Amino acid sequence: MAETAKWYVIHTYSGYENTVVASILKAAENRRMQDLILDVKIPMETVTEKTDAGDKIVERKLFPGYVLVKMIMTDESWYLVRNVRGCTGFVGSAGKPIPLSDQEIYDMGVERHEIVVGFDIGDTVKVVDGPLEGFLGTVDELEPEKDRVRVIVSMFGRETPVDLDLDQVEIVKE
Repeated sequence: MAETAKWYVIHTYSGYENTVVASILKAAENRRMQDLILDVKIPMETVTEKTDAGDKIVERKLFPGYVLVKMIMTDESWYLVRNVRGCTGFVGSAGKPIPLSDQEIYDMGVERHEIVVGFDIGDTVKVVDGPLEGFLGTVDELEPEKDRVRVIVSMFGRETPVDLDLDQVEIVKE
């Protein structure tokens, strides 16, 4: 069916998410299918709750009743996941599981890729792409998790802040 691992959404009984995750991982290990079922996660968010005793940091399920599984979809892997106790099925149409897109996975924070930035605030950079290509500027603000950098560029005798993607600038070597 599929040759690459993709993330799929599984519907579970509410409150059974942790049990389903453990059961899938155990069944994959028992049947030696770790090469087909690579990862199983419950999407979580960290929330600060205000209480009488003060602020309390709590981990909360982002989508109660749902579990994400990264797997290579075959008849065997589908059967294993589908028949785990507490699992009611895959999310999709007509019983056919639909994988999540890369953007959906990134937005949920399921998979994070480390971003290495070769410059820091105060460094001089050159704009290498876009309408301001060739301009030099100073890094004012960095947001690697959003793939953004704010550069102060001198245009028409004025200092102008410009928001750019990280790949639109490169450090100027002295």
